[in-house]
Amino acid sequence: AKLALPRISEFQLSKKGGKLVAEQAKNSKDSLSKAVILLVAVPAMQIDTILRGGNDFRKFSFSADGARLAFVAERDARPKELVKYYRLYHYDGRTDTAVAIADRNTAGMKLGMTISEFAELRFSESGARLFFGTAPIVPAKDTLTPEAEQVKVDIWHYRDDYLQTQQLYQLKRDQEKSFQAVFHLDKARLVQLGSPEADVVYIPTHDDGNVVYATSDLGKRISFQWTATTKKDIYSIDVLSGQRKLIKADLNGDFFSASVSPKGTALVWYDADLQQYQSWDGSNVRTITRSIPYKLYDELHDSPGPASPYGIAGWLPGDTNVLIYDRYDVWQVNIRASRTAKNITQVGRKQKENYRFVKLDPEQHYFPLQDILCWRYQHQESRDGGLAIAQWEQGYLRFVKRQTGAFAYGVPVKAAHAPVLAYTKERFEKSPDLHVWEVGALPAAEGAERRLSWINPQQQQYNWGTASLYRWKALDGKPAQGIMYLPENFDRTKKYPVLFYFYETHTETLHSYIPPAPTGSRLNISFYVSRGYIVVSPDIHYTRGYPAKSCYNYVVSAANSLAKLPYIDAKNMGIQGQSWGGIQVAQLVTMTTMFKAAWAGAPVANMTSAYGGIRWESGMNRQFQYEVSQSRIGATLWERPDLYIENSPLFHLPKVKTPLVIMANDADGAVPWYQGIELFTGMRRLGKQVWMLNYNGEAHNLRERKNQKDISIRQQQFFDWLLKGEQPARWLAEGVPALRKGRDWGIDASDQEE
Repeated sequence: AKLALPRISEFQLSKKGGKLVAEQAKNSKDSLSKAVILLVAVPAMQIDTILRGGNDFRKFSFSADGARLAFVAERDARPKELVKYYRLYHYDGRTDTAVAIADRNTAGMKLGMTISEFAELRFSESGARLFFGTAPIVPAKDTLTPEAEQVKVDIWHYRDDYLQTQQLYQLKRDQEKSFQAVFHLDKARLVQLGSPEADVVYIPTHDDGNVVYATSDLGKRISFQWTATTKKDIYSIDVLSGQRKLIKADLNGDFFSASVSPKGTALVWYDADLQQYQSWDGSNVRTITRSIPYKLYDELHDSPGPASPYGIAGWLPGDTNVLIYDRYDVWQVNIRASRTAKNITQVGRKQKENYRFVKLDPEQHYFPLQDILCWRYQHQESRDGGLAIAQWEQGYLRFVKRQTGAFAYGVPVKAAHAPVLAYTKERFEKSPDLHVWEVGALPAAEGAERRLSWINPQQQQYNWGTASLYRWKALDGKPAQGIMYLPENFDRTKKYPVLFYFYETHTETLHSYIPPAPTGSRLNISFYVSRGYIVVSPDIHYTRGYPAKSCYNYVVSAANSLAKLPYIDAKNMGIQGQSWGGIQVAQLVTMTTMFKAAWAGAPVANMTSAYGGIRWESGMNRQFQYEVSQSRIGATLWERPDLYIENSPLFHLPKVKTPLVIMANDADGAVPWYQGIELFTGMRRLGKQVWMLNYNGEAHNLRERKNQKDISIRQQQFFDWLLKGEQPARWLAEGVPALRKGRDWGIDASDQEE
């Protein structure tokens, strides 16, 4: 049967029960017409009108069985009314029409609050509760003062939670912010759960229990300016009364969505000060992971701020045991610490493979005790990837089947009614193709893997490349590694120019496929390898306070090592980086003359001026970048001005001898483009070879394809000129005056030598 419904502006299908709700707009040709809400029983195509008349209907939501429906609606305001009030509606088939069950005057609604039109609606599993959002009533906009007399001013106050730039950036989010509430349908009672004092509410998966949880950083937000995080208080909230109880104050750490057990009877969070996980069982807070002998946070972390934890794999049925990751394995931890934590995967650290659980069933709330247990892993030395199937045996997991190799494996999905996994599989020279793995009944023999697609046969027509790990000793004597990309037609008897592309670490991407597409900023490795370059991406590990020296330690040592190889043209080596990589390129050219060409995208030239700047894409101040994050100074500007100066290329520009191209875009939301100007004008003042590309209106990484194509061409021309001896393009040899902007791109070859 078919059914055509005209003028439908919004609709929603139930997951079960075969229901469809639709908003039918009024007929513009009929002055008496009204908008209506239609409920359709899909198999029978039976239509019921459950509400007639109104201005705005939003957030349709069915209960799990499809028997109940909720939505919010505004039905009374005149077209130009400045303040509009929404009501919460419910329909369960017992009445002819949907019933308004809550509005701003309902008992339990806090004074000055109303129903939020932006918050999502959600029924509890039983359908007895309806979770919704409330929001402050916003004062009407001033329409009495003439616009010509309305002052436009941002007032910055030192006690503001966030800087004005952040407030303005988040304005829409804050205007739509709501606080969690619940309507008990069986009791016809509204209970406010969230509040400004406990604004982030976590509802357990099984949401018919007596408690929800909330976190709040109220009164702790100013330090976000230089830490990029805030301490949090954790609360339990009684669902029936709304009463709040403090569980943990001033948590410096991580509270995950997985922190709440499925039934809501327990919590687990990571405390960065203790570098341990803690639990709450309804009455007591305990530290529960002291028996684990390994770090539960990023072992390779080298920034001044706290390292991130590896996270939680899930909960076992019963809500008393949680599964926690270390770098390689998974530990079963009792929330009351009544038993020693046990390593249930056992083999990860021994084999140097980091195992991560793949949740195949999104409706599965507990870590499964049977069925297919699928894991992804990567060997931390070879970087080979794999998928593994495990089964429980005497309280531990045994891996009984594997697909592994020199590939990167995508996240698999499982067929709904068969033991078959589908996933992508790729490596540098093979684009991601779809594969299926017939896992079969456990513990049978290895399942058969089949490739289903061949999406890139045209690649066979091109000179591609290979990727392998390259190892050497850094200048400080420590072992170092990176990825070496060689042309497919590599000939050891020839000499090749070399490009170094770096950021932080790259070897984890050894088997990633890199399509030869126009670039937003970074070096397109496949393109350059195909053109006869060798490209090397070294891993860089940092010493706090000395990012420039750390970069020098690894990149220069890599160049020294490569220079000894017979097929390396050591006189023709270049460097390229974007953002943090661009900063390091700018630093390196002040520290060494061994590179013949350098390209820096979005570099910071002067940490002392950038320190107090704004990241305009978020409104955040940049202080955190240096004190706790990527720039890795680990101190304020006033505590260690020497480190800010040492790691700022601007103060060392007289040493530069390498030609440098800078990309600094005037709409960059991460690095202020005046940093590129400082670098360019400094080098120009000193008579150095320097060019700057400013893509008008462009972001930190180029977004418009025309600009991506343009920079790809210019980057190729620059490196081909200096490293291959080709004729320079006119933009390099002569420049392009503003008078010819938009008429002359300067990308043809010049008759002049630069």
